[in-house]
Amino acid sequence: MNVALWIVQGLLAALLALPGWFLRFLGVAEVLGAFGLVLPGLLRIRPGLTPLAAAGLVIIMIGAVVVTLVGGMLAVALMDLVVALLAAFVAYGRWRLAPYRDSSRSSALRPAR
Repeated sequence: MNVALWIVQGLLAALLALPGWFLRFLGVAEVLGAFGLVLPGLLRIRPGLTPLAAAGLVIIMIGAVVVTLVGGMLAVALMDLVVALLAAFVAYGRWRLAPYRDSSRSSALRPAR
């Protein structure tokens, strides 16, 4: 899987003349954003960070849509757009529809008193 990622990064760098370090930075930002979506709710540590992580992923994916459209890859741009819309749904849902309100709930990691 890692080899495929490096090949895709190399192809994108060749097509769009983006520096390799920038593509690696974006990959790391996407992985950290994914962790930011899952871990706060799972561990109940700072769950208010989930909508911020989702909003960050929306920004990254909008950039991905633009870059892939410029590169002429319509199918990849559509996939990036779907991911951006899903991340926007999570951000909106956690900010407006079902925000974490009660931080005093007992955690799954702590025994109840």
